Amino acid sequence: MIKAIIIDDIEQARITLKKDLETYAGDVQIIGEAGGVIEGAKLLKTIQPDILFLDIQMQDGSGFDLLDILKDIPFKIIFITASDAHAIKAFRYAAIDYLMKPVDPDELTAALNKYRDQKLNENEKYKLLNDSLKNHHKPNERLALHTQDKIHIVNINDILRCESSVNYTEFHFNGGKKLLVTKTLKDFEDLLSDQGFYRVHQSHLVNTKFIKEYVKTDGGYLLMADGFNVPVSVRKRPEVMKMLEEL
Repeated sequence: MIKAIIIDDIEQARITLKKDLETYAGDVQIIGEAGGVIEGAKLLKTIQPDILFLDIQMQDGSGFDLLDILKDIPFKIIFITASDAHAIKAFRYAAIDYLMKPVDPDELTAALNKYRDQKLNENEKYKLLNDSLKNHHKPNERLALHTQDKIHIVNINDILRCESSVNYTEFHFNGGKKLLVTKTLKDFEDLLSDQGFYRVHQSHLVNTKFIKEYVKTDGGYLLMADGFNVPVSVRKRPEVMKMLEEL
């Protein structure tokens, strides 16, 4: 059985989530619940779950305040939020699972399936999440990337380019390292567009600081710092020309 704890200051939300877990996840056992940060911290000092369902906004603080209290996080956290755009972007950088209220049963099932499949130590991801939230006025410096067997915490400034591979994305790093990540290129375009990355082709997202030159012949392409020629789509050429003039 998967042992779970729910921390949410709204009793009806806890009741609804328990019913959803009974209906859609028969292998999950609720071993405790709490209605706030302080009560939740006390509970986690006495018993530890495999999974913690944690509300973001509560009367006596936030779920992130609870992260600060915990010295170690040997369990998976699935955050639950009504609406918090900044927190959601932080979750995406750290590759943290979250559920929007009201909880969708399919998304709940998907989050639990990830836990069943991976069961990875996620301490580094929570540290990355905390850094992202505390320094929200600064650009994120690191990114969590899921491959088939690991979670890699990488420096964004080391990413040279990203290339689409069906439902995967191949990351190419300065120095030659490569990672095949289990998300689409569109996911990373949304996440990295304000960090100096530009999608120049349906299959290519580039870090503009590693562009060496734009070659107008042969259909138009970018020569990257690793020597790779990245094609520029016909539709994107005017935008790319303007972008390069503004660098």
